[in-house]
Amino acid sequence: MRELLRDLSDDPDRPGLADTPRRVSESLAYLTSGYGADLDEVLGRAVFEEAYDELVLVRNIRFYSLCEHHLLPFFGVAHVGYLPAGRLLGLSKLPRLVDIFARRLQVQERMTMEVAQTLQRYLEPRGVAVVLEADHLCTMMRGVQKPGNRTVTSSMTGVFRRDPRTRAELMGLIREAG
Repeated sequence: MRELLRDLSDDPDRPGLADTPRRVSESLAYLTSGYGADLDEVLGRAVFEEAYDELVLVRNIRFYSLCEHHLLPFFGVAHVGYLPAGRLLGLSKLPRLVDIFARRLQVQERMTMEVAQTLQRYLEPRGVAVVLEADHLCTMMRGVQKPGNRTVTSSMTGVFRRDPRTRAELMGLIREAG
């Protein structure tokens, strides 16, 4: 970090920057703490047998991540739903799952799939739906410099992929959140 500050034509020893290398290191350790998360520990004890078989949806889960291409933030909301087949996940674990994958160097498309695939693997539900809506500073501050655009990605498994009516119900509930 000291070298980077020098490359940017600044003095890494000046008072405002003297502690910056340590601060950046601590910040990056926190922002990438998802690599150290143990999914079995976080999710495994929160799976419950239950006969409920209707939609479970947690909307507007705020997340913050770093683009792996530029190390610039992207941030937004995740909507995570599933149709249980006898197993439920504690509701607080859905935002935690989003955070685990957001706190890695990421691309939004992969993050969307990782959340969906993990839920599918742990719960074996009839279907999983994950929709992420995010603003990317790499497209707002540099490159095309187009603020105000939002990227939307989705990953659907099972009945959400096969049945347009089920997918439409989910998307209608997500839109109500807007």
